[in-house]
Amino acid sequence: MGLVIYVKPGCPYCQQARDYYKSEGVEWTEYDAQTDRARRKEMLAFSDGDPTVPCMVRDGEYVGSGWGTPPRG
Repeated sequence: MGLVIYVKPGCPYCQQARDYYKSEGVEWTEYDAQTDRARRKEMLAFSDGDPTVPCMVRDGEYVGSGWGTPPRG
């Protein structure tokens, strides 16, 4: 399954996550959690209702939401 990142268009924190994973050579699947309601529902199930993006899920396990220190998004 690998890494899945749920994002919203224009989100600078989502772009930071993309840049990080790209620099690490990590491939991922990306879903738009803003306009795709099915993907948003899926993201909220992983994040226990947290709407913060980016939301990262690895191999079906929730990794976390937001990006930066502290995480924002």
